[in-house]
Amino acid sequence: MLLYLLFVGPTMLLALGAQWLIRSAYQRASQIPTRMNGVMAARRILDANGLQDIPIEQSQGQLSDHYDPSAKVVRLSPDVYQGYSIASVGIAAHEVGHAIQDAKRYAPLVVRNLAVPIAGFGSSLSSVFFFAAIALGAMGMSQWSMWAMILFVAGFSATVIFQIINLPVEFNASSRAKTELVSLGIINTQELSQVSRVLTAAALTYVAATLQAVATLAYYLLHFVLSSQGRRDG
Repeated sequence: MLLYLLFVGPTMLLALGAQWLIRSAYQRASQIPTRMNGVMAARRILDANGLQDIPIEQSQGQLSDHYDPSAKVVRLSPDVYQGYSIASVGIAAHEVGHAIQDAKRYAPLVVRNLAVPIAGFGSSLSSVFFFAAIALGAMGMSQWSMWAMILFVAGFSATVIFQIINLPVEFNASSRAKTELVSLGIINTQELSQVSRVLTAAALTYVAATLQAVATLAYYLLHFVLSSQGRRDG
């Protein structure tokens, strides 16, 4: 347990800090009014990029905003969809950034979309193999436990790789969002700094999640190596 905390503990603290930062940045930027609300800004950017056929829907929940590449639709949470604030237009523009990536066949997004089912399958199976490894080890079936642990590490690795691939996709979407917001006159250059704070804080949550996944994988790899060494020595 101590070894796990040494590996993963710092990244868990980083994740908590990132969550606090995004809430703080979002709350601050929500107090700064804009001429457009989130859906207006999203529609303006989509139309300016020749994506008039991409619909915008209102989703449920807070910060549930996303672009669905399979349905080709931008979904915005109620606060973002209806909100006349820097936070709303910034988040809406970020999600539209993903739609622009999709239309332009942005390579990291294409790879990420291909990796989604693999990562989901690997994540689901990794949990099964992890508990199987524990159960088999408890029953004294060390050889089978070792193979279950190998399959767990392989499945979890798929999740880690997916999160690493996702990072450039998110950063690029934010970059596109800021460029579009300023060039289309939705915000001015002074307001850009507030949008940057919100999008940077959001990006940090992805960075923290990726580092946490990498640290977790490193812990289990070390655990597997030490266990294998112990079995050989025994």
